[in-house]
Amino acid sequence: MTTRPFKVLGIQQIAIGGPSKERLRTLWVEKLGLEITGNFVSERENVDEDICAMGSGPFKVEVDLMQPLDPEKKPAVHTTPLNHVGLWIDDLPKAVEWLGANGVRFAPGGIRKGAAGFDICFLHPKGNEEFPVGGEGVLVELVQAPPEVVQAFAKLAG
Repeated sequence: MTTRPFKVLGIQQIAIGGPSKERLRTLWVEKLGLEITGNFVSERENVDEDICAMGSGPFKVEVDLMQPLDPEKKPAVHTTPLNHVGLWIDDLPKAVEWLGANGVRFAPGGIRKGAAGFDICFLHPKGNEEFPVGGEGVLVELVQAPPEVVQAFAKLAG
């Protein structure tokens, strides 16, 4: 195997889906005290999500509380309660190139702007014949870390 030209720095987010953001907010905002820092609505992604935060600075982790705009349409963000895990990546284009060349299957859509404004892409939950490596049932989001996050993790590791 060739040397990996990128690093996974840490958890950027977890995304939790349910039929009602109100019920999700009861636990995550009212009981656990997370702050709602934004909202993202996308017809294409069939999602209405509250973006919450825990921690601060470069080590802040998003917790996205998601409900579908239409429960009958795909993607069905509410059918998998732990919808996906997002990972900070120090060099997303290199990661995508290397992972694809090493048999990792990506979900459709390529690299694009995500809800929080960072470049993102998704690893498919299941491999196939052409790309046999998938998330083994888990959707994984790769998120381009901004320079301050890359530097903070480098200091922590140093």
